[in-house]
Amino acid sequence: MAIRVLTVDDNPINLKLVVITLQHAGGYEVFTADNGPKALEFATANKPDIILLDITMPDMDGYEVCLRLRANPVTAGIPVIMLTAHDTLEEKIKGFESGADDYLIKPFQSAELQARIKVLLRRKPQMPTLSQETVRQGKVIAVFSLRGGVGVSSVATNLACGLAQVWGSSVALVDLSLTMGQSALMLNLSLRNTWADLANMSPEELEPDLLQNVLISSPSGVAVLAAPRAVSDGELVKPEHVKKVIEMLRDRYSYVVLDMPHDFRETSLAGLDLADGYVTLLAPELASVRAMAGALEVFDTLGYAREKVTMVLNWVFERRGLARKDIENVLRQTIQMVVPFAPETFVSAINLGAPPVIAAPMSPIGALFEDFAYSLSREEDQKQKPANPSEAWKRVQERMLPKR
Repeated sequence: MAIRVLTVDDNPINLKLVVITLQHAGGYEVFTADNGPKALEFATANKPDIILLDITMPDMDGYEVCLRLRANPVTAGIPVIMLTAHDTLEEKIKGFESGADDYLIKPFQSAELQARIKVLLRRKPQMPTLSQETVRQGKVIAVFSLRGGVGVSSVATNLACGLAQVWGSSVALVDLSLTMGQSALMLNLSLRNTWADLANMSPEELEPDLLQNVLISSPSGVAVLAAPRAVSDGELVKPEHVKKVIEMLRDRYSYVVLDMPHDFRETSLAGLDLADGYVTLLAPELASVRAMAGALEVFDTLGYAREKVTMVLNWVFERRGLARKDIENVLRQTIQMVVPFAPETFVSAINLGAPPVIAAPMSPIGALFEDFAYSLSREEDQKQKPANPSEAWKRVQERMLPKR
């Protein structure tokens, strides 16, 4: 079946160029629109497989067209490639916030255009069905700290990707930092759909098929539920939404990782209440230790068992940090993992949307997160060898062998 492409541009020469390029390639049915309103009308009525969208157009530019596409449930899931003559940081950020999936710089090569189209069409997330594998409820892991700046999103993203790579199974990453959360950014994903697409519905109206259309898939194998684009939209998400979404994901995904905010508001508690395990982060400094003490006190009050808490010390500065043993003595909690000081690795990973467990699995940091993901896996997974072991699983097993 031919791939149905809608190309939108106010310049007739550019439209003709795209049509000729794809027609010569074969396997494409190309439709055109010379302005935003026509594009929105066609997309709603015909649901093309993908849209190629020029940015600079009169009356309604490509960013506004993309925002309206994402706001319409009928067109929200259609992949969008922005066509632009300029590859500036400002344009990328605006495109990310409007929900574009990719950028292509003019002039472009036919082979590159076709490759970008095929990659995006492969990315559409598929909600796992209730099969024999998914009859067992998935494990929900909350990554949490009351202190900001200690790497919650980085650890949550690497953990989710590590679980997907080690087990080759379905993993969902849920951004519960509803005010400017960064989970999608960590994986270089645009905000094509977010929590805001679910917030205007009652929890009773939420269904797996609808949730599937809001999840953003990544090449890592992780499906992301992104935080809203606008700060105000985060206020629309209620604890009942959070509870219903996590329950649906837990029934269909082997692992659900929650990227938590630094608070105990009601939506945060809804996520924490459903977690099977807690990864708590702190840095080796006094304010962070104090925040962790407060968090653990709340955990105890809420009945979150200490044996379900995995404490991670992130060495966010180079020297003069508090000693690990002193921190453990104060908190009366063992630190299970120490993330070494590696600012270049993590800053680069954030800017490129390439977590080290994916981009550099053979590096010390990549190996650290592979092993960490394995250690937090379900006991039943760890007790048996996978039918088709992944390369990540093999690396973990090799590192577990006694050193001679």
